[in-house]
Amino acid sequence: MTAPHTAPSLADVRFADGIELKAALREVDYIADDEFSVVVHLATALDRPLLLEGPAGVGKTELAKSLAEAAGRRLVRLQCYEGLDDNRALYEWDYAKQLLHVQMLRDRLSEQVAAFDDVADASRFLAAQDFGLYSEAFLSVRPLLEAILSPEPVVLLVDEVDRTEESMEALLLEVLAEGQVTIPEIGTFTARSAPWVILTSNDTRELSPALKRRCLHYHLDYPTPERERDIVTARAPEVESAVAADVVELARTLRALPLRKSPSIAEVIDAARAAVVLKATGVAVTSQSAIRDILLAALLKYTSDVDLARGRLDGVASPPPAPAPEAGADSRERVTVASRPANTTTAVFRGHGGRDRGGIGVGNGRPARR
Repeated sequence: MTAPHTAPSLADVRFADGIELKAALREVDYIADDEFSVVVHLATALDRPLLLEGPAGVGKTELAKSLAEAAGRRLVRLQCYEGLDDNRALYEWDYAKQLLHVQMLRDRLSEQVAAFDDVADASRFLAAQDFGLYSEAFLSVRPLLEAILSPEPVVLLVDEVDRTEESMEALLLEVLAEGQVTIPEIGTFTARSAPWVILTSNDTRELSPALKRRCLHYHLDYPTPERERDIVTARAPEVESAVAADVVELARTLRALPLRKSPSIAEVIDAARAAVVLKATGVAVTSQSAIRDILLAALLKYTSDVDLARGRLDGVASPPPAPAPEAGADSRERVTVASRPANTTTAVFRGHGGRDRGGIGVGNGRPARR
């Protein structure tokens, strides 16, 4: 069962170029650099999925939210996790509705079957009937199929795709490449409108070449100090520029340390807001106690990170590294793609944007718009 593409609706906003898209994102408080804006524009103009990889908290998820808001599209989100399967990602059958349907048909069928003296004839009669149990009316749609069936264009966010198994990636390929979903009992549903697809990955594992081949690719990193200050003041207008600069500089210092979790942009925004509260209560934001309060309350989430940061900020030398494990010991550590050079296509777009290559986007610290 194939549904053709419908004509673009009035709500199907398109951007002329990266500059126009950048301005539209800026209006919804998402600060993107020129290069990243060009890449996002290409993804929307070509109707190609865009895979964003990079550390957590640099604005990958927020890009999809802001793009949907800027274009007036509905956001359809598939949050990935370990163990995600097609019943949660694509569709499942509404067994309760099917059972009610069968119960309504039972009396009518009983009368018709009673007319057959031979069981084999009755069985053949039932087998030839189409009870309509496997039709679109009995489908419980999940995010992927919802984006395909939507008559209005949407933004489909497949968030943290690296948390799933490779088998789940295979389920995505038909949606990413052909914009369609095949249901064995019914047939193939082709997208009724062209969704913009954004996939995000925190680099916890390498994604399959088959998935990457079907996407445009961009690697997001932490923004430059100037852009991060713009992000903080855009998302938290109550924060003065000087306060934002102090908090951003503190976050940059922390990110240079070997922490278990570096401060995300959303946490920097929280820290800046905390600094405003501290200042309003009479605590100087430049004092050591205020910095410590911000550090503990907003920027760091692990006790070991707090201890390390306190020692470095106080000028205390860090403890010597732990001795190497003995031969044969299980010394395996979790290796992430972030520890290796990123395989990006950024170089393709050089010359289309600004010179600042330190990262883009905004964090996830903005309250959800209702």
